[in-house]
Amino acid sequence: MRHIWSKFQRREFACLLVSAMLTLFTGLRTATADETSSIATSLDQVRSRAVRFLKLTQSEDGTWTSANVPGITALCVTSLLQNGVPADDPAVARGLTFLTSLVRDNGGIYHPQTQHRNYETSIAMLALSAANSDRKYNVILRNAEKFLRGLQWDEDEEQKPEDPGYGGAGYGKHQRPDLSNTQFLLEALKSAGVKSDDPAMQKALLFVSRCQNLETEHNNTPFAAKINDGGFYYTPAAGGTSQAGLDANGGLRSYASMTYAGLKSMVYAGLGKDDPRVKAALNWIQKFYSVKENPGLGKQGLYYYYHTFAKTLSVLEIEEVKDAEGTTHDWRTELVATLAQQQKSNGSWINEADRWYEGDPNLVTAYTLLALSHCERPQTRK
Repeated sequence: MRHIWSKFQRREFACLLVSAMLTLFTGLRTATADETSSIATSLDQVRSRAVRFLKLTQSEDGTWTSANVPGITALCVTSLLQNGVPADDPAVARGLTFLTSLVRDNGGIYHPQTQHRNYETSIAMLALSAANSDRKYNVILRNAEKFLRGLQWDEDEEQKPEDPGYGGAGYGKHQRPDLSNTQFLLEALKSAGVKSDDPAMQKALLFVSRCQNLETEHNNTPFAAKINDGGFYYTPAAGGTSQAGLDANGGLRSYASMTYAGLKSMVYAGLGKDDPRVKAALNWIQKFYSVKENPGLGKQGLYYYYHTFAKTLSVLEIEEVKDAEGTTHDWRTELVATLAQQQKSNGSWINEADRWYEGDPNLVTAYTLLALSHCERPQTRK
């Protein structure tokens, strides 16, 4: 395997790094047309190798990694669709056929033995929505939307609006909601055409606001003021949890992947950039900007972070981020350069900090392709 890289591939890689560094070292000015074209070409090269990898690793039954873990297949299908692979491509078509085989009588889309009904249904909805230009999946999506609404923590679970878990979504076991699953719920509802003022979106906003380290009228948890840095953590429910651990005063530490997830979720629920919650989250992002690690967790959950990082900045139409030192970052160029450097010779990525399945190259490559789908400059998008 040592000699897989051909001279042509090495030349491609070198060109990618050069084109990326051109923008990094040209200061704060806007990239020229030639530089933009070169960066777009580099993005296409990295992306095409990743697409080729996923097409080669798909199983005959249409799945990636395991039929018992359909979330990975749904993410792979979505990542291919969002990077220009058509729905009738054989690999995508096989994946979609597998996902539709999981449709349940209750509207959910999940493996019959799963503990992750909300997660699997939400991710499957994203894949089917991305392939639904001919409205082929309208009925499935409508029923799945109803199923997800039923899983949301609200009065049906004997939750009151003042309860810390109210409005959130969990893996489907109904033990506690969390911000990661709630962001996927919101993504799925949005993909199905649900508006920001819909009751389900507004209920979710209550939960998301309580996942933020920010003392406001929207956050009545005991954690709100302990750190108060505007970042987000995993959940305030069931005693509260942060994957980044506890502060000395018992506060739940903020970390980047959840901060981007929380910010994006607030925007989906209708908050604007002038809202104090959004402003505080943006300040946290500026303070801890990075394309080298998942701030707060280091390398853990790195590719999940890249996906959420790119999607959030794209949704907010943020072209550059000014960090705590006042340096302005063209995040797209920096992210593409970083991902190109990390890409394996077979087109995949893998996280040596193998937590949350990130030792699986199929999952990590899907996350990366999803991130790359947001790295085209707006003027180059079709």
